[in-house]
Amino acid sequence: MKVTVEELLAKAAKPAKIAPILHKHYGGKLQVMPKCAIRGISDFDVWYTPGVAEPCRVIQRDKDASFEYTNRWNFAAVVSDGSRVLGLGNIGPEAGMPVMEGKALLFKYLGGVDAFPLVVRAHEPEEMLKLLKWIEPSFGAINLEDIEKPKCFRILEEARKELEIPVWHDDQQGTATVVLAGVINALKLVGKRIEDVEIALVGAGAANIKVADVLELAGVRPGKMYLVDSKGILSPDRRDILEVEKDPWKYKWAAKSNAEGRRGGIPEAMKGVDVLIAASRPGPGVIRQEWFRLMADDSIAFLCANPIPEAWPWEAKEAGVKIVGTGRSDFPNQINNSLGFPAIFRGVLDVRARTVTDEMCVAAAVELARFAEERGITEDNILPKMTEWEVYPREAVACAMKSIEQGVARLKPSRQELMERATSIIKGAMRSLEALMKSGVIPPFPEGVET
Repeated sequence: MKVTVEELLAKAAKPAKIAPILHKHYGGKLQVMPKCAIRGISDFDVWYTPGVAEPCRVIQRDKDASFEYTNRWNFAAVVSDGSRVLGLGNIGPEAGMPVMEGKALLFKYLGGVDAFPLVVRAHEPEEMLKLLKWIEPSFGAINLEDIEKPKCFRILEEARKELEIPVWHDDQQGTATVVLAGVINALKLVGKRIEDVEIALVGAGAANIKVADVLELAGVRPGKMYLVDSKGILSPDRRDILEVEKDPWKYKWAAKSNAEGRRGGIPEAMKGVDVLIAASRPGPGVIRQEWFRLMADDSIAFLCANPIPEAWPWEAKEAGVKIVGTGRSDFPNQINNSLGFPAIFRGVLDVRARTVTDEMCVAAAVELARFAEERGITEDNILPKMTEWEVYPREAVACAMKSIEQGVARLKPSRQELMERATSIIKGAMRSLEALMKSGVIPPFPEGVET
């Protein structure tokens, strides 16, 4: 069913009207709660001094014991400098805090991960890397969030080399994971093999550069991908990428994509391709309806800009696109990062992994796709929904098993042990929230406020 721009904008505006009321009502979205039994004041002789000195001595002898004697095994940091927050741009760390709190909330509810928002004034890559090293002893994993490019690439790359815990950038790896899952199932429905398809990627920022990396790992041939930025299709002669943008990560794809040597912009990149992945700027009208007609038969288009996709889904459908996904929950096939990061962190934490690799992203994507396929996929339903919580333990296990396979896991539980652990932790997080709400410890919404 078609809806007007005015109707969509009105719907998109509703959360913005309610959000300030509720954020102020609750004073934020997170709090710290004890997890140990406290029967009386004398128990603090164990939890604090003098008893606490003994676990300190144990950890002094073996720093990895901190994963057993403290909650470090389940702590993750959500770190941002506020330089590229959602569609708001460089709004600064303080203004980015509500987003990081929201991210931590999703970590807990969907993955059972105790995540802490850390908004910082470390703006240079060297400062951020130093900060990550400083906080490493407190955490089992780190999620980088809303950091502008190209520095986000360098921070992720260097941190993955230098830290002994997983470091992940959700705008890159999280987006790539869920996009790949959608591509896998969409290709199954149209009867095409991933190694045979041609793909246009509109937008060459942090998201699509990592999408291209992960698609290549999954079997897409680099020369059959065509990346487009605001100046046109990437190619080896685009020296401006190195000389002006100073972005070697983007130039890597300029050098190895586009084997045909295509020139031009979005329509030239879309000509004859099987898949379009757009992660550019809000529409509509960024991608014109007639351009979809240039694509191959039984084509696939993921239009991921928010709050309005690069084109309306029905425009793509009317032009012959077979399967369309967007970033919105009110259209079919939502490409939602929340399907990825909570479970992937659950998996790497449960094996105390030293890093999180792109291969783990592929493993998580394959499991997401498999879950949806087992319960049934259609052209309008290619991915799990956030409400299908059973997908999260399965995805966590897939990521954990890949960690073990790649030799970066400190622990090596069985698949069954991992499944039981992930299921118990995730269900426990959901039940804890329900109990707090039911008891009134978390109060209800103010009267008259409805989402």
